[in-house]
Amino acid sequence: MERQDKDLAFMLQYENIAWYEDGKVKILDRRIYPAQKSFVVCKTHQEVTQAIRDMVTQSAGPFTAAAMGMALAAWECRDLPKTDQLDYLEKASENISHARPTTVKRMALITGGCLEAAKKALNEGKDTALAVRDYAVESNDIRYAKVAKIAEYLVDMIPDRGTVMTQCFAETIVGQMLRVARQRGKTFKMVCPETRPFFQGARLTATVCHDMGFDTTVITDNMPAWYMETEGVDVFTCAADAICMDGHVVNKVGTRQIAIVAKYMGVPMFVTGAPDRGHPDAASIKIEMRDPEFPLQAMGVRTADRGVKGWYPSFDITPPHLISGIVTDRGIYSPYDLNRYFEKGELGLYEMVV
Repeated sequence: MERQDKDLAFMLQYENIAWYEDGKVKILDRRIYPAQKSFVVCKTHQEVTQAIRDMVTQSAGPFTAAAMGMALAAWECRDLPKTDQLDYLEKASENISHARPTTVKRMALITGGCLEAAKKALNEGKDTALAVRDYAVESNDIRYAKVAKIAEYLVDMIPDRGTVMTQCFAETIVGQMLRVARQRGKTFKMVCPETRPFFQGARLTATVCHDMGFDTTVITDNMPAWYMETEGVDVFTCAADAICMDGHVVNKVGTRQIAIVAKYMGVPMFVTGAPDRGHPDAASIKIEMRDPEFPLQAMGVRTADRGVKGWYPSFDITPPHLISGIVTDRGIYSPYDLNRYFEKGELGLYEMVV
């Protein structure tokens, strides 16, 4: 299979997300990109786990980082007896998959698949670290190809020369959506709320959109309603950290308020991804609470007085009645009818991560 990151923006290239080589994993530091093009270098899989926890990489980036972290773990234990290597890798899988509480189930799928790839390599006498890296690349290719199918359906919903509003950084689907549109000769404006406090929308989404040649505008997080009213938006779309089987969608905090505004304004909301059987309903979701100091600063510069309190849930939950459709690689489904997605079989390894 041809590498599926071909023709995508810089930060969507596999080597520029996270990459294992020679006993180290380098991870693009999205906390400071694009102002600085810098990589955090991890020398142990525990450092990879901490980098994920510290949000060095975000959106779908942690999933690639997790796989590369497993490759690094395989390198770390390469000189141990076979049984000890397997024990080491099982512990590494547990450690890495629990880097962030909201995405444990997806991370476990990824690290578990890497563990199986390592076992196979051990049985065949191959380099386990490189085998896990190869597995990660192959899995990324499968995932990117699946996301390209999602993009085909999503672009169908976007009028030519229309306006699309996003939320946070939807990673692969953003790049694939724009590539599909470009292939069709279709163009539209992109509007990116900044996404406090890490400004992923302003720094990451907007950069990818601009890199791929699309008219891109950044707005602050409190502007979506007025922008829709005065400038007009044709589609609001986002990815999801989890799509519950009851139709509730977990995504970057702020998604819910834009969904409410979009519903009021008559703007359709399309969520990209695939349903998660591991999350039967919204009650199965644990919302990750981040450092309350983050909302009190902007890119390291404090904006609130000392003694003022902060509050920072990383995600919120959008109910199904606000959602027009869940856009998957198998078509567009009602959020109330997600079991039908699985009529053609189960989803493969991290094909759901967009």
